[in-house]
Amino acid sequence: MPNIQPIQLDSQLCFQLYTANKKFNHFYQNVLKPFNLTYPQYIAMLTLWQYAPLSVKELGGHLNLDSGTLTPLLKRLESHGWIKRNRSEKDERTVIIQLTKMAEGEKEEVFGHVKKCFEILDLEETDKENCAESIAMIEKKLDQYNSKID
Repeated sequence: MPNIQPIQLDSQLCFQLYTANKKFNHFYQNVLKPFNLTYPQYIAMLTLWQYAPLSVKELGGHLNLDSGTLTPLLKRLESHGWIKRNRSEKDERTVIIQLTKMAEGEKEEVFGHVKKCFEILDLEETDKENCAESIAMIEKKLDQYNSKID
């Protein structure tokens, strides 16, 4: 009979990713607190800082989020002065998101706080790239598997 080892929690890659994600979330919760931003709001802002103006659909495509998830997030960003939402003049069904002057002005300060993560991790650029490549490969393989079973 083969020597089958029981599954150990600490040897599970999914648990390691889950735990690391929780720790990242805790870090971001603390560094984004002065800006009254949550992590999902921050990644929306990151995308908008890079590509704005965007439609809600385009933003959702970048973040892999549907409009039902994005709408409350965008309402909070708007109520805190980060963005403005307006109906498109070309198609009134489309909502366009634009950054406010406050958002443009706070960008570098937000980045300064978030940059602390890289200082804490103390990763060489090649280590960071290797981590990103490994995670991307995991995502791709899981996407391929999930598309077969969905």
